[in-house]
Amino acid sequence: MRLLVLGGTEFVGRAVVEEAQALGWEVTTFNRGSHEPAAGVTALRGDRTAPGGLAALEGGEWDVVVDTWSWAPSAVRDAASLLAGRAGHYVYVSSRSVYAQPVPYGADESAPVVAASADDGDGDYPSNKAGAELGAVAAFGDRALLARVGTIIGPYENIGRLPWWLGRIARGGPVIAPGRRDLPLQYIDARDLALWCLEAGRRGLGGAYNVVSPMGFVTTEQLLETCVKVTGSDAELRWVEAERILAAGVEPWRDLPLWLTGEDYDFIHGGDVSKALAAGLRCRPLEETVLDTWTWLRSIGGRAPQRPDRPTLGLDPEVEARLLREA
Repeated sequence: MRLLVLGGTEFVGRAVVEEAQALGWEVTTFNRGSHEPAAGVTALRGDRTAPGGLAALEGGEWDVVVDTWSWAPSAVRDAASLLAGRAGHYVYVSSRSVYAQPVPYGADESAPVVAASADDGDGDYPSNKAGAELGAVAAFGDRALLARVGTIIGPYENIGRLPWWLGRIARGGPVIAPGRRDLPLQYIDARDLALWCLEAGRRGLGGAYNVVSPMGFVTTEQLLETCVKVTGSDAELRWVEAERILAAGVEPWRDLPLWLTGEDYDFIHGGDVSKALAAGLRCRPLEETVLDTWTWLRSIGGRAPQRPDRPTLGLDPEVEARLLREA
């Protein structure tokens, strides 16, 4: 199989490249060249936001294209239009953020989507992703696969969710553990996402799919205890009620990554993924994801890269200390 990855050097794109190479696929990447390409790929250069920036893609044919773009939908529109006659299938890594809020617990792919246009410039994240979906479908029709992902973790994560928890727990001592121990969480390992996208693209699947672990795949306690185990830390998890944490001004998701309450929880951790599971989605064990992420973090000095367009996550140590004193 011949694969074109639009991106391919950081988090999800890097996982797509590595999984494709493991399958023996011939891989081409297209990006600005801000990061070194993976060994063994054909690296094309271009800035898809600049006039003439897609020139390197004007020749060539591919069986599958994987696009992870998150900004102006017009960039996906233009790339998909250019490639429609020379690529078999277009996999767009979208997001469950395209669903119009509030999103009820258990919502599937039929939930309403935010208003957007494929011709839009850069806007907010939900409309960027929704508009990009429209651009992919306009060019490829039912040859476009829309992978609506949830929370993505795993090696190479540049958002700061699992890396923050691993770093905090590795430092040891009392650690705030938020809310209910048995609160179910949903996420997807970037490698499982990548492999599913590749196989679904190869099989010619089209349309929208929620791509995240099954509801109740793991609990908050299982996640945090696994972080303690793989780091070998002496950390002591101190479980604190959600109400007390919120009263202290702590923001779910930003200050305590992965933790949410109310409608936000229902949305992020309550997606129906039965369609993707029926189409072959498989999620590796939690311990494998956490251990591999910790091994990667240690190999780069313990500090994960940070996407410049995303806020730095994590709880202020002074706020945590105050909560711990009161716990």
